[in-house]
Amino acid sequence: MEPRAFLSDVPWDGLSPLERPQLFHVLAETPCPYLPDRRERKVMTEIWGPGANKAYSRLSRAGFRRSHNFAYRPACSGCAACVPIRVVASAFEPSRSMTRVMRANQDLIVVEGPAEASEEQYRVFDRYIRSRHGDGDMARMTYLDYRSMIEESRLDTRLEAFRDRSGRMVALCLVDWLEDGPSAVYSFFDPTWANRSLGTYMVLWLIEEARRRGLDHVYLGYWIAESRKMAYKARFRPVEGLGPEGWQRLTT
Repeated sequence: MEPRAFLSDVPWDGLSPLERPQLFHVLAETPCPYLPDRRERKVMTEIWGPGANKAYSRLSRAGFRRSHNFAYRPACSGCAACVPIRVVASAFEPSRSMTRVMRANQDLIVVEGPAEASEEQYRVFDRYIRSRHGDGDMARMTYLDYRSMIEESRLDTRLEAFRDRSGRMVALCLVDWLEDGPSAVYSFFDPTWANRSLGTYMVLWLIEEARRRGLDHVYLGYWIAESRKMAYKARFRPVEGLGPEGWQRLTT
């Protein structure tokens, strides 16, 4: 699909022309980070202005994601493996294994705060990256890099900190709170707590919190059926994927 086709799908209703992003750029192709022997290409725009949260909410419904102050969406030639995905929060029913995860973590306390970085967060982040992605680019992130990832946002971005009863931080989720639900930007946890399935628990918590706030969806980024790292996102059913016919419930 050509990049300009994505832009016709953005639901701009209710936004004045001045509230909409003015320029979209198509980036050069680079190696795909998820599938071997494939190339990726992105269409990107800057998020800015007093209506940034409203504008990005509309872009999210058209399959865009955020990195720092930019919204992007894959626009790869001959490949549509990246499927934007969102959980239907109002109809969600946890599986038995998810119920066990919720029960195992009911002792954790969630504290919501502003998107401001701290040394405590970075220590947990660094341990997580080194244990899970030690051979990737993120393993080279300094505290300043981490701070940029957390704090560069013009949206209603919050940090959801998960702490044990002693107050120790065990997991963190960076979240954009959009018009129709939260968008999980990035989450990580202390690897010594890996047996708690905290990655799954943070998604379950977001679903419950979206329902509590009367919001419809939880955006989880892109699902790639051929990528084991991305496959887990389809487990939170009912879940919808964005394709040529719009948002449709996934059955696989």
